[in-house]
Amino acid sequence: MTRLSVNVNKIAVLRNSRGGGDPDVVRAAMTCLRAGAHGITVHPRPDQRHIRADDVLMLSELTRQHDVEFNIEGNPFAPPRPGYPGLLPLCDQARPAQATLVPDGDGQLTSDHGFDFQRDGARLLPLIAALKDYGCRVSLFVDAGNPHIARAAELGADRIELYTGPYAEAFAAGKVDAAAVSAAAARRAQAAGLGINAGHDLSQANLGHFLAEVPDVLEVSIGHALIGEALYDGLETTVERYLGIIESGT
Repeated sequence: MTRLSVNVNKIAVLRNSRGGGDPDVVRAAMTCLRAGAHGITVHPRPDQRHIRADDVLMLSELTRQHDVEFNIEGNPFAPPRPGYPGLLPLCDQARPAQATLVPDGDGQLTSDHGFDFQRDGARLLPLIAALKDYGCRVSLFVDAGNPHIARAAELGADRIELYTGPYAEAFAAGKVDAAAVSAAAARRAQAAGLGINAGHDLSQANLGHFLAEVPDVLEVSIGHALIGEALYDGLETTVERYLGIIESGT
């Protein structure tokens, strides 16, 4: 069954807008786990716009105590700066179950494209090896239309995470084949021995269709839509509704 990892970045955005510790990121994560979420995702950025290094370490301890997956996303090429030690040193400290590598920069509001393996492969290779030495499963963020998806396996990655922003746009526009490109990408990746994760702009409205069309998705990471929906319906209820969609398989 597909597993749900809740991205709690948006909780940190709200906290940081006023300073202090409210709302509490760890408490929010605990609420998600109590509702049945299978894991927690964070995406610490060098500019510390939301999740910070201290959050990562506290959430690492929480997920370890509850024996659930912790997934740290980030750009492995971003250099350290005050308050941000760099993705690999942070993973070395936190030892997440999964590290998801994403080629994002400070100027991006959110992750909006995957790796170019032709350009970035040589630089990724030793970083993936180092993360695996830390005991992390490694997933690479990719565009569904990337013709070189199988290269991720050659670089040592265990999984890919399909960037589902274009899928969400196509679904919202009413395109009946909205998931076709993602489904084809998943099959190519699986043929190369890679597992499939997915994330970005997935919501209660479009998740069921995606999972029905894309074969054997192992994990979805959902944050923005889930936290937004939780403002109306409550965090536990919203997580439970996502789990219901996943369990129904439609």
